[in-house]
Formats: sequence, structure tokens, C-alpha cells
Amino acid sequence: MSDPARFLTALTRALSMLGLYGEDHRTFKQAADAACERLGELQETHPQLQFTFLGEDVLCGRELLHELHRWEWGPRLARGGVERLEFLAPLNQREMEQVLGDLAARVGLRNAGSLESRQAGTENVRYGQLQVADGASASSGLTEAMPLATLSYALKEEREAIGWLHAEVAGGVPLPLLEAEAVVRSLSLAMHADQAMVIPLLELKEFDQYTTTHSTNVSVLAMALAEYLELGTGAVRSIGLAALLHDLGKIRVPREILVKPGRLTESERTIMQRHPVEGARLILERDDELEIAAMVAYEHHIMIDGGGYPHRHYPRGAQYASRLVHVCDVYDALRTKRPYRDAWPSTRALSYIEGRAGAEFDPALARVFVQMMREREGSVLLQPA
Repeated sequence: MSDPARFLTALTRALSMLGLYGEDHRTFKQAADAACERLGELQETHPQLQFTFLGEDVLCGRELLHELHRWEWGPRLARGGVERLEFLAPLNQREMEQVLGDLAARVGLRNAGSLESRQAGTENVRYGQLQVADGASASSGLTEAMPLATLSYALKEEREAIGWLHAEVAGGVPLPLLEAEAVVRSLSLAMHADQAMVIPLLELKEFDQYTTTHSTNVSVLAMALAEYLELGTGAVRSIGLAALLHDLGKIRVPREILVKPGRLTESERTIMQRHPVEGARLILERDDELEIAAMVAYEHHIMIDGGGYPHRHYPRGAQYASRLVHVCDVYDALRTKRPYRDAWPSTRALSYIEGRAGAEFDPALARVFVQMMREREGSVLLQPA
């Protein structure tokens, strides 16, 4: 990847971290520092930088950045009124954070703060829409600042953060609990951004994203159900965190099994069915106080009639939080296209849950979940992952 492309990638990662965690979080500070460092390195050979976002293409000066063709951030910045971005001189850490705050507000990221509070100290950066002069092509001039973009429900930053969290734990790092809690807070904000609560769900685009997309959706559904049941705020957040981490143990499952296009063999199924135990172990290694999350990770495949897995020497039912997450887990799994079957429509998935109430699902929870989803059918926002 070229140096300009690496800088833009670092810049937009910092934007994502700001939208997800807010300006005071160390993860954003680290990402902003990395972007500042990339910019400084690039300006050693390109003192003044000019990036242009035109449709599916990104240019640095007049050079087309082929590796960023169809880059998703290009149109996103352009829609926020940033079709051109110019760096006239190096920036320090504070100036970079101010620029990131302004850009994040323009593209509609949460936690970005107000646009007005970000203006000072950024005279070395210019951005805006391209002007069209005399009916000709776009000129190098920049228009005045555009209004703020509206809130986005794409949840891209949240899914990316979950992917990063999984990668960290897979690499031997203890579970980043603060980051996981920040994702839950951000999902809750997305659910309550309008006057009426919405249920923003991600549609799967590539099956490699299944675990992160599914974890996001189950967390949103579980918090929505917990609120519908009028559980307290603390309980809602605890259930949301547990749902977010319920499939953490899948980082121990070989990728070829996770993405296998056909049915699993008996030995492959045995490996897959270890993930609840692995997930509970990984969570408890991080913090003994995460009992609910560990319990849900261990029990989320246990049925109300005692079936399911993992195998237990003394059969017993699952705890309430696990039964709640189990309903949400199955619903999202049925609604997702898998390598061996198409996605089910919501009506069919809800009918399945109704039909299995009392056997696979807690009957009271199944009834309330189906009622909630049918009542809020118009408030479920499906977004591409």
C-alpha cells in the first residue's frame, strides 16, 4: 500500500475510534497519534497534500490511488461535504484531534461533539466541496463548510471494534473489557437516537464477517428484549455485554470449520460445540466479576428441555439471561444467509420460535420476543455490514 493510502487508512481508523469511544478514550488518542505520525512521515516528501474523493476513486494530487478504488470512506466523506481534503503543513496531536472531531461530525459519527467547538487551530487544513466554475470541470476551490450529516445507523465502527476485540483475544491479549463496554454503550445510543426506539441490525455481506455481525445483532436484540421486559438499566447493559461476548469462544474454532459451505462432520461438530466452554473460560480469565457474561457464553446453546450443548453430567436448565440471549441468538442465525441455506424471512423465523416454545425456548421469553418483533416490525432497520 502506498504512503498516501496508509495515511488515509490511519485517518479513518481514528475517525472510527472517535465515533465509537469519544474524544477522551485512550483508544482514540492512540489512533489519532498514529494518524499524526503517518501524516508527518508523508509530509517529509509531500509537504502539502491534497486528497480528492470522486465517486469510487481517491486521488492524492493528480495521482489515482488504485488500492483505494471503491473505498467506502470516499463517498462517506463526500456526502458529508468533504470532497477535497488539503493538509498545508504538519499538525501536532491537538490539531489532529480537532480535525478528526470536525470530520467525524460532518460524516455523522456519534460522540463527535459539536462542529463549532472544533474550528480553532485547524488553519493548516482545508476541506469542503469542489466548486464547478463556468460550467467546466471541478476546480481546486473549496466551498464553505457544509451542515452536519445526520446520524448513521450503519454500525460499521461497532462491528470493526468487535472484530478487533476478537483478534486481540485470539492473539493472547486479555479481553479488552473497556472496549467491549464501549461497544454496548454505542449500540444503546444507536437504538435510542430517535424519539421511538429502533432496532438497528446488520445484514451479512460476506460470511467471513459472520461472527462479528452476529454478535452485534444479538447484543442489540437482547438489549431491546430486556428493555421491552422493563428490566433495569444495569440489567439491560449486562445482558447486552453478555450477548456481545456470547460467541467469543469461536476464536478457538478453526476458520475452515467456521466458514465451511456444507454440513459439518461429526468430528467438526465436536470441535464447534466446544466454543461455549472456551468462551466462558476466556471471559473468566479476564475478570471474575463477569459472571453473567461467562454464564451466557457457556449456556447459550442449552435448550429449555435440557437438550443442546455443552454436555452436562447433571442436566439442568439455563439461567434467565442465557435463555433470553438464546432466543435472540437463534432468531438472528435463522435470519442470516449461511453457506448451506438461504436466510429465512422474519415471519418464518418468528413462527419457528413460537413452534419451539417450551421445548427449545423459554415459553414466556419466546412469546414476548415474538410480540416485540411483530409490534416493532417497522422500527427494525436492516443495514449492510
